[in-house]
Parts: sequence; structure tokens; C-alpha cells
Amino acid sequence: MDRTILIIEDHRDSREMLADALEFSGYHVLQAPDGPEGEELAARHQPDLILLDISLPTKSGLEVLRFLRNQEPTRRIPVIAFTAHARPEDKQQAIQAGCTAYLPKPVKPRQVIQEIARLLNEQPE
Repeated sequence: MDRTILIIEDHRDSREMLADALEFSGYHVLQAPDGPEGEELAARHQPDLILLDISLPTKSGLEVLRFLRNQEPTRRIPVIAFTAHARPEDKQQAIQAGCTAYLPKPVKPRQVIQEIARLLNEQPE
């Protein structure tokens, strides 16, 4: 498959659970515990897709998203936002900010893999 997914998530357990599921499905995974490190990894590696927690410390996921959308190397990378804030206005705000898709937490790894496959036009494994 040889696709790279960047997970930007501050909760280590959630990040590692997603990473394990994605690696098991054949993806190469990069992980960042916060927005600034996620921005750096996205710019340096230009992953095929980014999983972005909206509720991050120091710099919110929406701020990270705005940064990514304003940089040429990361402008067109699909971004799936996920957050515990599952109100309709939260989803609308994330999509308006430039997210490609939105998943409310708690996310199930299978659901995330299916959404990634859909966005990358792949068959999930």
C-alpha cells in the first residue's frame, strides 16, 4: 500500500491504538502529540492523509488546520478531523475550516480505516 498517515492526537493511548490499527492495515504511520509537532511532520513528510484531533493543547486542531491549508506542501492533503465535541456546529466549523471529513469520538479503528480508504480511493484491508 505504501501510504503514510499522520496522526495528530494528544492522548497517547488513542494515538497508539489508531497507529496500531493503521499499521496492521498496511499504512506507514507518523505520530505527533501536539499541533506544532504535527505541523512540522506534515511539512517534512507530506503524508497522504492526516488524522487531526480538534482538541489539542497549546494550539487547537483548527489552528493547525489553518496552518496546513496555508502552506503549499500541505494544502491539498486530506484531513479527517475527530473530536469529542460532536455537536452539529462543531462538524460545520471543522468542514468550513478545511477538513475533508469529520468523525466524532470515540472513533472505532475500523471506521477510521474505512474513511481513510474512501478518501484515498482504496479498498480497506
